[in-house]
Order: sequence, then C-alpha cells, then structure tokens
Amino acid sequence: MQIGTELRALTSIRGIAAWYVVLYHIRLSAAPSLPPALVGFLARGYLAVDFFFILSGFVIWLNYAGQLREQGISGVPRFLWRRLARIYPLHLFMLLWAVGFLLLCWGLGKAGPDDYPVGELPLHLLLAQNWGFTSALSWNHPAWSISCEWAAYLFFPIIVVAVRWEKWPAIALVTALCVLLASMYALSMAFGLTSLGADIPHFGLPRCILEFSAGTILSALWLRWRSNERLPALICVLIAAGGLILYLTAGAEPLSIFMAFAALTLFLALSSGWRRNPLNGDLIHWLGTVSYATYLVHSILFKMFKLLFVDNPDDIALPLLAVYLALTLFMSFALYNIIERPAQRWMNRRVSAGRGN
Repeated sequence: MQIGTELRALTSIRGIAAWYVVLYHIRLSAAPSLPPALVGFLARGYLAVDFFFILSGFVIWLNYAGQLREQGISGVPRFLWRRLARIYPLHLFMLLWAVGFLLLCWGLGKAGPDDYPVGELPLHLLLAQNWGFTSALSWNHPAWSISCEWAAYLFFPIIVVAVRWEKWPAIALVTALCVLLASMYALSMAFGLTSLGADIPHFGLPRCILEFSAGTILSALWLRWRSNERLPALICVLIAAGGLILYLTAGAEPLSIFMAFAALTLFLALSSGWRRNPLNGDLIHWLGTVSYATYLVHSILFKMFKLLFVDNPDDIALPLLAVYLALTLFMSFALYNIIERPAQRWMNRRVSAGRGN
C-alpha cells in the first residue's frame, strides 16, 4: 500500500467520533434542556478517543509499514517528520490561541483559567504533556491524546521491526488482539480504574499504545480478508455487539469497549467499499476530513464562547448552543484550509526537497 491509501468509511467515522467528543464537552451546559437519557449517552463521549487510537494504528500500519520495512532505519526520520507535519502545526496554533485567550482574560480584568499553568508550556510544545509528567490536563485539554499519538508514532518503527503481522496466520493475529485486550483490562485493574477516561494523565499513554497496537493488527487482518470480506464482516458485527452487551450488563469498560471498537473498526474497513454505504457520502466524509481541526478547536472555542456570550454556563439555551456548534463547524473548515493543510504541505515539501525530489 502506498502513502495516501484511504478507506472513506474510516475517515467519515472519525468525523462522527470528533463531534461526539464536542457534544460530550458541552453536555452539562445543555443538561437542563435535554432528556436525562440523552445526557447520559453524551457523558460517554470520551470513549470516542479510544476509537481514534485504534483507527490511527490501522491507518498508520496500512500506509507506512511496508515503506518503513523497505527503507529500514533511514526511513524513520522521514516517517516521523511526515507525522509531525500532520499533527503539529495545528496543535501549535491552538496552543498559541490558548496563550492569547489567557492574555484576553487578564486584559478583561478576569482571573485566568487555573488550568493554564505557564510552567507546563514546554511539555505542550514538545508534545510530551501526557507522558506522565503532570497530574492534570491543562491548556488545550483535547491535545492530551495528540501527545499520546506522538508517543505511538515514536513507538511505531519498533512494531514494524519487531513483528511482521502479514506473515502471521489469522488465528495468531486474533490471539495477539486478545492479549492486548487482556493487557488493557489487567492494566486498568492495576491502576484501580474501571473507566477508560479515568486518570488520563497517567493511564492515557498506555491506553493509547495498546489500542494503537491493536489497530496495526486489524490493518493486517483487513489486508488479508479484504478480497473475501463478507463472513469476516459478519463476525465483526457479532463481536462488536457482544462487546456492547458486555458493557451494558457488566461494565468492564476497558475490556468491553476496546473489544467492541476493535471489531467495529475492522467491520467499517471491510465494508467501506460496499455499495450504498452511508459513510461514503461526500458530506459525512468532509466532516471526517476536517475532524482534526474540530477536535482541537472546540474546547478552547467553548471557553471563549462562554466568557463572551454566556451568563450561566451551567444552563445555556439550546439556540445559543446551536450557534456555538455552527461556529465550531465554521472554524473546523477555516483552520483546516488556512492552517492545517497548508502547513502540512509546506513541511512535507521540506522533507521532499531534502531528498532532492
């Protein structure tokens, strides 16, 4: 597979997951106007990040494993630069935005947010803010997962060297997935955690590495089964349903959700080319295309929105929240086209120029 391989359904589902996170972060402000059951559903929006981690491992293996294996250690810097070009420019822009927001608060005579510790800025600049050095999320909170993603990218060449998933029999790959599932559950129990969203500053990194690694195995399974996908897709649906039932009946979130999302990811990949697949539509695909901007901008934007336009942040009228959501959508479009993509192309041209092509 060459760099740039895309399964449209996976891009689209990333957009849905990003908006689930957005709604998760505004749910308490909307709670007085929403049915309790809906608020309860939105309260699980943090789980969308686990979907991101699995999807990331899938896509990175699909696009880079073969190239890294061919190029060897000489290809690692180029791989890391391309991944940095993908995630860092918008992360840096949003971090500068957060600094500007802090200065705005001071300028308006308001106390600055207590989750903007200046001393932690170097960690954010290095994308190391969620590597266990701190005890709480700070600055642009959603970027904790980008910090963990960067760690996974650093780890990825080791996976490529250590294992050749394409040579493993399918039963061995499934067994490896089960080992990762069991490891996630055992680790969460060792941390004393029952939720994937608990103690993110310490549990977020191993959570990411395990789920990212699972994504690489799922990618290898897709490459093996994509030409005869119907039966594997059906099995994936059954496993995903089993994981969801386990979650609803017994909880065991670190095990049940991981299992459900892994099976769902493989199903979405296997079914991506099916006719009339709603996830292949242009609009929903576009939401996935700009989802990184949506994910990084929504939290700071909501803080600013509440500061400027909201009297009671615990009870925001739904029409006013609709304005915020529309603004988030617009900013996703603007940041993708003005910051994210141009900066990514510029950085990628630098590495191409360095190779003389």
